[in-house]
Amino acid sequence: MFLVIAASNGGGGILSFNGGFALWVALTLIVFLIVMGKYAVPLIMASLSEREDRIKESLESAEKALARAEQISKDNEKALREAEARAQEIRKEAIEEAEMLRTERIEKSKAEAEKILDQARSTIEQEKKQALAELRDEVARLAVLSASKILETELDEEKNNKLVNNYINNINKN
Repeated sequence: MFLVIAASNGGGGILSFNGGFALWVALTLIVFLIVMGKYAVPLIMASLSEREDRIKESLESAEKALARAEQISKDNEKALREAEARAQEIRKEAIEEAEMLRTERIEKSKAEAEKILDQARSTIEQEKKQALAELRDEVARLAVLSASKILETELDEEKNNKLVNNYINNINKN
């Protein structure tokens, strides 16, 4: 409905061309483009360039942060490997130390057992000698007693002991 009203007012309608109006639109457009090219476009280009620089800096910063993070990750992995290696070394040292302590205790126990055996042998040897001495004395006493009864002669005790000791010494030599 508006179209019909505009056409009836002498405007010529939507498709009609007005040369003066077109000239003013073209002139205004050229002035607008010159003003924009001289004042607005450099400001816009500077803003875009500044924004591009900030984006580049941000990307570079992000790349540096990523590289730093990767380096930290590598360092952490290296530290973890070193810690694991150290833990293995500590375990190995502990096992070796325990084995050494065990061996030392075994050797000490063997030495103590050998010492006890030597003491026991020494005690047995002393008791054997003492028993042999007592047996020799008893044999001598019995021999003297038997000899005196057999001979029924009266010999003095010193001669009897000498005779018995000679007899015992001869037995030891044989």
